[in-house]
Amino acid sequence: MLLRILGKFLRPHWRLLTGVIVFQLAQSIASLYLPSLNADIINNGVAQGDTGYIVRVGVLMLAITLAQVVAAIVAVYFGAKAAMRVGRDLRAAIFDRVGVFSEREVSSFGAPSLITRTTNDVQQVQMLVLMTCTLLVSAPILAIGGVIMALQQDVGLSWIMVVAVPVLLVSIGLIITRMVPLFRSMQTRIDAVNRVLREQLTGIRVVRAFVRETVEVERFESANADLTQTAVRAGRLFALVFPVVMLILNVSSVAVIWFGAARVEDGSIKIGALTAFLQYLIQILMAVMMATFMAILIPRASVSSDRIAEVLDTESSVVIDPAPVSRLHEHGELAFRDVTFTYPGADAPVLRGIDFTARPGTTTAIIGSTGSGKTTLVSLIPRLFDVTGGATLVDGEDVRRLDPELLWSRIGLVPQKPYLFSGTVASNLRYGNPDASDDDLWEALDIAQAREFVAEMPERLEAPIAQGGTNVSGGQRQRLAIARALVRKPEIYVFDDSFSALDTATDARLRQALFRSVRGATIIVVAQRVSTIVEADQILVLEHGEIVGRGTHAELLASNDTYAEIVDSQLRAEEAA
Repeated sequence: MLLRILGKFLRPHWRLLTGVIVFQLAQSIASLYLPSLNADIINNGVAQGDTGYIVRVGVLMLAITLAQVVAAIVAVYFGAKAAMRVGRDLRAAIFDRVGVFSEREVSSFGAPSLITRTTNDVQQVQMLVLMTCTLLVSAPILAIGGVIMALQQDVGLSWIMVVAVPVLLVSIGLIITRMVPLFRSMQTRIDAVNRVLREQLTGIRVVRAFVRETVEVERFESANADLTQTAVRAGRLFALVFPVVMLILNVSSVAVIWFGAARVEDGSIKIGALTAFLQYLIQILMAVMMATFMAILIPRASVSSDRIAEVLDTESSVVIDPAPVSRLHEHGELAFRDVTFTYPGADAPVLRGIDFTARPGTTTAIIGSTGSGKTTLVSLIPRLFDVTGGATLVDGEDVRRLDPELLWSRIGLVPQKPYLFSGTVASNLRYGNPDASDDDLWEALDIAQAREFVAEMPERLEAPIAQGGTNVSGGQRQRLAIARALVRKPEIYVFDDSFSALDTATDARLRQALFRSVRGATIIVVAQRVSTIVEADQILVLEHGEIVGRGTHAELLASNDTYAEIVDSQLRAEEAA
């Protein structure tokens, strides 16, 4: 999976990779040439007392070193640029894929896991690319070139390389094989820490309201301790790498000097050649160490690439028709035809036999007890989910056949939990229509009964909104979300319990202004309060996922026991209050 990910995302940057290879080759050749020049200085300059030769070769070594430094800098620059671009492309690909997921896929992965995959997992792959460009490319050149150059200096000492290199490979390999499962476990534990932290930050008010700070601290400490223990175990194994490498390197150096001294004494090798051989051996072992260091990064990057590929390879359950309908002739008619919906893995359907029509210029209200399937029903309209039976039609066309952009342009959705983005009042209102003028925004705020509190803000339309709208009240948040839908001016409005945080008087004023301003649109209202829907043209009573009653308020009050019970319970509650 790692090779597939790298192959796909590195291919567009082949020019940078070619530059990395060329300049790494140049700096590696320079690095291999320097010990030979050093040997010449010792043998032909120092030993012979030829100062001129020492100066000439020394100047050449300085020039080669300068060229090596320049080549290394350029290679690292190209490598870093390629790695950063791969990270950018991976993050964009994950973001684009998640953007087309339905609620089913998002719930399956979970927001904390998707965040970790977009950040930490991409970072691991990005780091592998960077280290490959800066270390791994030069490692085989140095290793193979070092062996050749060392043999040119003296074949008799080559047995030391034959022993040292396999010992180093086996030692590092044993450490790495124990680290791989720890890296896989670490990513899962990072997910857990992200999940707990996100829940606590989102639900901080609930935590404080129920005095659960101690419990939540213990929860976080438990997840954090699991991650820490795994990271410490991996770190301890990683800490063994460098001592093992230095031990083998130093023992090999001592062996070269020990056995090489005897060969110098009997004239089999010159002192300069022995020095060069020692430098080449060090280069070979360092190249092997760089390769093994990469082998430490590869397992973790491999785990991360598997997690990234899971997201990229997951197809949305909401499939876009290959030849979608891109034009509609009607204007806002919505119909459900014998709709059934079952959540994945559920034993029974949430909705059964839903059949109704909502026409332009009318208001259809949906009421029912908690868990009756109201929110699920309205989620089928913009295709947050796809029906598992029957069909949802907009202007006579099955929503599954419509171009998603066309479908969404017809719908203004105010969800049950209104969400505002960090920015300003204006930027949030223009979310559905970037071209809306300030006058359009104030008009929508007027209808949504939000003009007064926005006008009181010092910056008015440019007043800052925190992430999630946490710096405004629940009622203000609902009204801004309603205004955002109004700015879009769609043909179908879907209000999913969008008036629940409003007092009765504000609710009444908002509904009166709303129905007056969007008279020609189709309006779907999900509500808990009967007072919110009493004037609806059609009221659907939902119970256990089925429509058990339909009609006007008066008709249902006279003929439907379920609706009558809802009305009666609310009236008793009001009287008691």
